[in-house]
Amino acid sequence: MQRQVAFRYGNAQSYRFGCGVPGGTQPPGQQALLDAGLAQLLSVNTGKPVLTVDARNHGGSPHSPLMTYEAMSLDVQHLLTRLGLTKCLGITKCILLGHSMGGKTAMTLALQRPDLVERLISVDISPVSTVPVSEFSAYISAMKSVKIPDGLSRSAARHLADEQLRPVVQLPQLRQFLLTNLVEVEGRYSWRVNLEAISHHLADIMNFPVFHKPYPGPALFLGGSNSPYISSEHYPEIQRLFPKADVQHIEGAGHIVHQDKFEEFITAVLNFLPPP
Repeated sequence: MQRQVAFRYGNAQSYRFGCGVPGGTQPPGQQALLDAGLAQLLSVNTGKPVLTVDARNHGGSPHSPLMTYEAMSLDVQHLLTRLGLTKCLGITKCILLGHSMGGKTAMTLALQRPDLVERLISVDISPVSTVPVSEFSAYISAMKSVKIPDGLSRSAARHLADEQLRPVVQLPQLRQFLLTNLVEVEGRYSWRVNLEAISHHLADIMNFPVFHKPYPGPALFLGGSNSPYISSEHYPEIQRLFPKADVQHIEGAGHIVHQDKFEEFITAVLNFLPPP
């Protein structure tokens, strides 16, 4: 039975971190496994510290030529251990929440190190290959082909990039999501994400590692009703690897569930979490 949720706003224990190989000086990012604004709201409503993490080759994290789920899982493990966060924040086990590629990273970590994971939330992604339904390769090509003259204002640059992406990325909300990666440095515009590494490892990103031992903890697979990434065809593999999984879909949401249906998304997440 779902409990009623009244959102609270106030002081949050929300922390943002880069993740990945040492080195690199990328500017602070806007994207993470969980949006920072959502993280703050979750922290306020649970009374727990929430960490938002930029995956390698994304946001403020360093760029690396290697981009596999095993590597990204190790990045998060190193964040929790090498930086001493488990001690300074009192963390012994984490509740992992990840969207799309971040969801596959979270699943990989839960399957590799279930001792570190109390619960798992995978947002609009299943532990299967997403190649048949993904148009991501075309999106990367479109992003690579964007040309923006130097010296434009940020609003003009975003508008121009939006127009160039439109023929391939037809959904406005998806274009806006991609455009959060457009950054300006000394009058020149570029993509914050490492498109070359992503292109090189696109097969790894679209697929999912092979695992035989299931994750024994509670898991929520939260999809959008208008998205193909958590479908009934995926349920057997979800149940095999996550036998305590609950699968839910938010009506009217697409792939970016937390953007399309913000309140419904937060309510579903909070209902899955243990009471504060």
